[in-house]
Amino acid sequence: MKKNIHPHYHKVKVIMTNGQSFEVGSTYGKPGSELVLDIDPSCHPAWTGTHRMAPKGRGVEFENRFKGLSTFTVTKN
Repeated sequence: MKKNIHPHYHKVKVIMTNGQSFEVGSTYGKPGSELVLDIDPSCHPAWTGTHRMAPKGRGVEFENRFKGLSTFTVTKN
């Protein structure tokens, strides 16, 4: 195996969006570096389940344009 071609594996501090932090082994940065996350499991919709898809597309555009134009009415006999 060749020497000095692999990245160095060391401990880095990971800081989540809510301020929690923990140490992990990584090849990121230098020993003792801090990795500050923009998105993590405490706030990302994939894990929290609070994501709502915004309606988009030509079908929604059509529905918005012609909303309320229906002349069809239901009558009870």
